[in-house]
Amino acid sequence: MDVVYSHCCGLDVHKKNVVACAITPKGKEIRTFSTMTDDLILLVDWIKNQDCTHVAMESTGSFWKPIYNLLELEDIHTLVVNAKHIKNVPGRKTDVKDAEWIAGLLRHGLLQGSYIPSRDQREQRELVRYRRSLIDERAREVNRVQKVLEGANIKLSSVASDVLGKSGRAMIEAMIAGEEDPEVLSELAQRKLKTKKDDLKRALNGLIGDHQKLMLAAQLRHIDYLDQEIARLDEEIKRRMLPFEEDLDLLDTIPGVGLRTAEQILAEIGPDINQFPSAAHLCSWAGLAPGNNESAGKRKSGRTRKGNQKLRSALVEAARAAARTKNTYLSSQYHRIAARRGANRAAVAVAHSILTIVYHILKRRKPYMELGPTYYEERKRESVIKQSIKKLESLGYKVTVEAVA
Repeated sequence: MDVVYSHCCGLDVHKKNVVACAITPKGKEIRTFSTMTDDLILLVDWIKNQDCTHVAMESTGSFWKPIYNLLELEDIHTLVVNAKHIKNVPGRKTDVKDAEWIAGLLRHGLLQGSYIPSRDQREQRELVRYRRSLIDERAREVNRVQKVLEGANIKLSSVASDVLGKSGRAMIEAMIAGEEDPEVLSELAQRKLKTKKDDLKRALNGLIGDHQKLMLAAQLRHIDYLDQEIARLDEEIKRRMLPFEEDLDLLDTIPGVGLRTAEQILAEIGPDINQFPSAAHLCSWAGLAPGNNESAGKRKSGRTRKGNQKLRSALVEAARAAARTKNTYLSSQYHRIAARRGANRAAVAVAHSILTIVYHILKRRKPYMELGPTYYEERKRESVIKQSIKKLESLGYKVTVEAVA
């Protein structure tokens, strides 16, 4: 095989040490370094002394990040490669041989690096992902509140759609303070919940113990703390997103995509959409494209491949929100596919469509244009007519089709 890079280095990265193999015209040299910052600086200096122009390593957990941060400062071209793409020959598994294998593949140009965004975008992505984690934790804490109430025979969730809305929060705080009379608690209802006072009296007639009051108080404090931290992160993310306000406004025009989802999409894919050659490449990178699995002329499972899980989950959530919109193409697409393939597959299909729309919006710098709920039927007009006639004929009917003037 032809040598593509004459001076290169392969790194086998672990939690406590990293094995480096440098291949140059002078020969092969292998060194082992600790992963403490001082030792990593020595590693970078050693790589520079070997005149290595390219470095490759596996994307092992988060252990590659400290090394990448230092190599990035030295402008050394660094590839972070999917471990599945550089699997070694079975029976030859040692740290030294892994480093040699990675260096050998890199030398002959057989490695393709993963997409690593710029430092600013990586910081932005970490903030957005952490906010997502806090939002998920808040949802789990709300579920714990509901679980404690159920254990105390309080059926508030059966009457109120939001247990921690203004009315529900006031009732729970009153219960913590020692109020147990359902009549008094039901009077705390506000707005639409006032019309359900009779149901509330029955739902609030429970047996709440002291330990349950203690747990509820702790859970409410935790929820308040999470709300404060989420608000702080919102402010910081908003400040960092100021240069991309136009992009956020464009993405906000897509049904099901709100401001937070738009921020997460931008943080994951970056503002420069040209790094993805096409919408298909972007969808494949996000893990939303159907998999290719064919053998002996037979099409096997088309499960989607593993991709950017954070982006995928945000888009699936947006797809389920789009499914609840009225008179939109995405809602129509969701219900059409869900009837045949189920709700989960329909959500992934709509998420794929949303990401395709995102690509073209950022590429053309134009807002989303609604196609309408009947766009698919109009586009496939003849096939829809034939399918409908075929179904009726299979039921024993003779069908004559006549167009309305």
